[in-house]
Amino acid sequence: MPTVTTSMQLCDNVLDLGSFMSWDTEPVQVAMSEQYRADLEAAREKSGLDESVVTGEGRIRGRRVAVIACEFGFLAGSVGVAAAERIVSAIERATAERLPLLASPTSGGTRMQEGTVAFLQMVKIAAAIKIHKEAHLPYLVYLRHPTTGGVFASWGSLGHVTVAEPGALVGFLGPRVYESLHGATFPEGVQTSENLYQRGVIDGVVPVRWLRPILDRVLRVLGGTPKLPDRFEPAPLIEELPDIPAWESVLASRSPIRPGSRSVLRHGATTLTPLSGTGQGESDRSMLLYLARLSGTPCVVLAQDRAVSADSDAFGPAALREARRGMRLAEELRLPLVLIIDTMGAALSKDAEERGLAGEIARCLAELVTLRCPTVSVLLGQGTGGGALAMLPADRVLCALNGWLAPLPPEGASAIVYRSTGRAADIAAQQGIRSRDLMRSGIVDAIIPEVPDAAQEPIPFSQRVAAAIAREIRELALRPPQQRHAARLRRYREFGLPTG
Repeated sequence: MPTVTTSMQLCDNVLDLGSFMSWDTEPVQVAMSEQYRADLEAAREKSGLDESVVTGEGRIRGRRVAVIACEFGFLAGSVGVAAAERIVSAIERATAERLPLLASPTSGGTRMQEGTVAFLQMVKIAAAIKIHKEAHLPYLVYLRHPTTGGVFASWGSLGHVTVAEPGALVGFLGPRVYESLHGATFPEGVQTSENLYQRGVIDGVVPVRWLRPILDRVLRVLGGTPKLPDRFEPAPLIEELPDIPAWESVLASRSPIRPGSRSVLRHGATTLTPLSGTGQGESDRSMLLYLARLSGTPCVVLAQDRAVSADSDAFGPAALREARRGMRLAEELRLPLVLIIDTMGAALSKDAEERGLAGEIARCLAELVTLRCPTVSVLLGQGTGGGALAMLPADRVLCALNGWLAPLPPEGASAIVYRSTGRAADIAAQQGIRSRDLMRSGIVDAIIPEVPDAAQEPIPFSQRVAAAIAREIRELALRPPQQRHAARLRRYREFGLPTG
């Protein structure tokens, strides 16, 4: 187990030197027994603090942030009425002053000496955090060893981004409580930060000495100011795009050396922070979720990783639930959402059916098309079935020259129509799945060139895609939000109807 990091050690590691200013006031008084009074006095003498929580503000590379940090040396970091009041007051002040909030719990949970009254304090803490997030302000969590009980089950689990110390004990039920109740030890390796990261409960495992640069990188996106142009920046002029048959585009999109989403982000993003999983115990490696800056513009990126989904029964319900997490993140923080589509289709399996695949596709569609934040989707390559459609309906839809969109792989559609996969090329042409046809039908707004094929120019193509996305985000930022939102709803409401 790691050594316990104190609240002041955390502040010294994370904040600019000498920038911390305390917000703490005298703890509120509660009714207490003589024994509890003695316990508090002993805790104050041992820790040098007057309560189990320290609050205040500081700077991370010049940027103001509010800080709430537990002190495990004070009655095991437990939270009673006085500590909870200090926490809520700090959250409310951070909200009023529009500051990002960094919370770092380390606690055995609610304070047993105060009984059920202490237990109920978790309600007002959770409510204050909800209001902070509804104000479109970042809430970041760093879980320190150990974090258990009601603290983990409330303000420790509500972060936009949540990371933890290596080897930290993190869990709802403390091992000692479990053992006393059940007469057996809790299964080893479950309540660790590493396991929770692998299971998609938290976003990463970070030593305290690395936390400062990572928080700076996150805040450059979540607390960043986008570069807004004075006018729309038109796309660079290009020669007329080649008339490539649909089946050739399908084959090109399946090339093992074709650059995918990771290449676009590697060569086109200036800031990139990966997040992990749904935050609810699920993850799917075929879905990538990032906080990023593209050409200086902060955004949330959801991207399908074709290299992973091609080798496994991936892109199932967990991937779509992770996509919905990204949608909520963009909406709560008023960031543009970028969706990169490159998939052979959603998983076809017993497990996917039983875990609600169809319902997750439906919820993605409903949430994405009604989001208030700006949205840009990109058909980077393969766009097969509901797995592609779930990430498509955006304010602006781009398509690589050899990108395509179809309800089924052409071979599958051929099998249905002709009872043979041998007419896949014919069905691809008939269904209008290629980029030129998608643009003609109004599904796609612009085509990103490949010169002559993305596989032959991976870096320039990746940079071209990223530049096109950033250009669209900047153009959308010039539109009044209500007008942009109404236009998106109207577009999909009227799609396919006869014109004129």
